[in-house]
Amino acid sequence: MNSFPRDDFALVIGSSGGIGAALVRELERKDVFAATIGLGRSSIPALDLMDEASIAACAVHVASIGVPRLIIDATGVLHAATLQPEKSWRQLDAKQMAQAFAINAIGPALLMKHLLPMLPREGKSVFASLSARVGSIGDNHLGGWYSYRASKAALNQLVHTAAVELKRRHPAAICVALHPGTVRTTLSAPFGKDSLDVQSPDVAAARLLEVIDRLGIDDSGGFFDHHGQAVPW
Repeated sequence: MNSFPRDDFALVIGSSGGIGAALVRELERKDVFAATIGLGRSSIPALDLMDEASIAACAVHVASIGVPRLIIDATGVLHAATLQPEKSWRQLDAKQMAQAFAINAIGPALLMKHLLPMLPREGKSVFASLSARVGSIGDNHLGGWYSYRASKAALNQLVHTAAVELKRRHPAAICVALHPGTVRTTLSAPFGKDSLDVQSPDVAAARLLEVIDRLGIDDSGGFFDHHGQAVPW
């Protein structure tokens, strides 16, 4: 992570998840930043994407520590007890769609609302939100997974739009969406296939941080995979 100044700290949202926890471990191992802070539903203070007041309270907590140089949003939901990816439009359900959008799009948008203003105005800084290739409209050849695809596509638009505003306020800051690939976590476990390039969380975290390290200001607003290749919108 040699492209970052070393004086500030890194922040990982969703640090109790498979990728989030691995990102915290890898950042601590690299020892580039003054500290690495993880926030999520089980942290103190707790951050709940469904509760903006908790996001605002965590932002105040972060500000009391210092300036975040790198912020990674590693949140997201594909399936839950009340949510399963749809194979057909016959399975569309308004409540399940609302849940997917609340966690995959609205929650990250509120993170941007409260955390983007905290990025430093000088030197490289990055806000990266984990999206998914299936959120690409141009790369959708299989259909299905309506709520997950649409909510991640919405996230991509939110990231791109925020990057436009961020450029005016923090010219050296970068805001991107990243596709981590298929990772061996509870999110992907029911849907992984032997033929897929399934990575361990630690490998995925290392790859994502390498991509982030290579990002330049012209990449802000973009959507990249874990190899650093641009993903179609």
